[in-house]
Amino acid sequence: MSSAANRGLRQATRSLSLHRCCPRSALRPLGTTTLKNTAAPLSLAATHARSSFSTMASLQSASAATPSPSAGKGYDPEILDIAGYVHNQKIDSELAFDTARWVFLDTLGCGLESLQFKECTKLLGPIVPGTTVPSGTKVPGTDFQLDPVNGAFNIGAMIRWLDYNDCWLAAEWGHPSDNLGAILAVADWATRTNKAGQHKVAGGKIFTVRDVLEAMIKAHEIQGCLALLNSYNKVGLDHVVLVKVASTAVVSKMLGLSEKQTADAITHAWVDGQSLRTYRHTPNTMSRKSWAAGDACQRAVNLALKVLKGEPGIPTVLSAPTWGFYDVLFKGKKFEFQRGYGSYVMENVLFKVSYPAEFHSQTAVEASEKIFAQLKAMGKSAADIKAVTCRTHEACVRIIDKQFKPMDNFADRDHCIQYMCSVMLVYGRLTASDYPDGSEAATSELVESLRKKIKCVEDPQFTADYHDPGLRTISNGLTVELNDGTVLPEVVIEAPLGHRLRREEAKPHILAKYKRHLEPHFSADKVQELVQLGQDPKKLEAMSVDQYVDMYVCKDSKFLKGQ
Repeated sequence: MSSAANRGLRQATRSLSLHRCCPRSALRPLGTTTLKNTAAPLSLAATHARSSFSTMASLQSASAATPSPSAGKGYDPEILDIAGYVHNQKIDSELAFDTARWVFLDTLGCGLESLQFKECTKLLGPIVPGTTVPSGTKVPGTDFQLDPVNGAFNIGAMIRWLDYNDCWLAAEWGHPSDNLGAILAVADWATRTNKAGQHKVAGGKIFTVRDVLEAMIKAHEIQGCLALLNSYNKVGLDHVVLVKVASTAVVSKMLGLSEKQTADAITHAWVDGQSLRTYRHTPNTMSRKSWAAGDACQRAVNLALKVLKGEPGIPTVLSAPTWGFYDVLFKGKKFEFQRGYGSYVMENVLFKVSYPAEFHSQTAVEASEKIFAQLKAMGKSAADIKAVTCRTHEACVRIIDKQFKPMDNFADRDHCIQYMCSVMLVYGRLTASDYPDGSEAATSELVESLRKKIKCVEDPQFTADYHDPGLRTISNGLTVELNDGTVLPEVVIEAPLGHRLRREEAKPHILAKYKRHLEPHFSADKVQELVQLGQDPKKLEAMSVDQYVDMYVCKDSKFLKGQ
């Protein structure tokens, strides 16, 4: 993208009115929710009487009538806002639903692609080998049928493994489609259980794909709004805490919990032990970063089920002096909010379209691809590069600037901007197969030497644009100096292909990515059927979740041999 085009992008973006995507008048002000302790569509007592499934069998009929220890206590307003939003806010944004459909397809494709990596598949399947749960959650790309808690882990781990699903960047970054692990697991299990007819869960609801999309919109919104002005990484916490909170909130509503019970479940998500970011950083970078979201999803479902059994909440889990989240883990600081909950996050979420790369590097890798082509036209290659300066934003420097740090494993490489740019400059590509130990790129001396020649320098304007609600760009600019003294013009990319401002341009690429991820698992006819269905919103959204998930079942998968 040229400098002139970037200036035009910046001007056009600043002129966009934020209320076009999410009218302020449509958003309920934060801190004004009144809890409703309305009974769930199906009482706990009735559910217990019909239930024989293991996660439901111990529901106590008395729990609905027994006063909760939290009864009468004031809840933190932040908790009330989330519960009130999940139960009372109607989502009527067609842009949000359209974007959610694209996210849904893209996320499922990312999960399927992860099955090609043994590091991922070794963690999947039932806890006890050979176990199948009747009416349980089915895991796409496999023939596993699991309880909803383990199903949430399986789907969540698959989705996140390759760092290729959507992204949200703010004071805290994260990947809101991680929540699909919990949402899809609960929707599929509940629908299969209710169709089987022996007992009912979630009020007997038969979930459709439209229901899943609405839950995704709300999970995206909760995670994204909590991230806009609040940095969890600066206190050492991993962003998956927000996956756990968002997933807990939406699956509580899906399971038929009342608004008050949903608030109780959310408090447990905050009081639950929170993951430290140390597994994402030297010297401890390792594969847990790839299944941390799956862990958050399974915890969310488990906590919601516990509250469904009558477990009370912790009303002031955030604000309690000394022992609350703020004092223990957030340095005494309260959360800040830029906006109320609506559908803003889904409407503005970022897709990873071109490269399986940590999102702060996407524009740098795109710039590297342009430079690779330029060098080739000059009759030169990466071997002719003396030095590279990467003008970037603060978050990139803090997370993935690892110029001289050792690349010990997959997790190091896919979170190092120098490695990712070097692979593109050397080979003119960047794929998931370039990260594993022993791969061509990981063992390349040229990649390793070039990596150490790439220096990141923060540009305060890029950092300001990154946080600007009207821009949210992820800018990188690369300047290459050659061994003969030639300095190539800087290549600057501000908005990656998956940005809202390039969404229409990106859609054919998102669809091609989805198709590419389907092909190793299914016949050409099945691939075509799934792709066509994904482009038919009316037909797709009307399908029951179990029918749709059945289309992804893969018996005797070649990627799961020996498990």
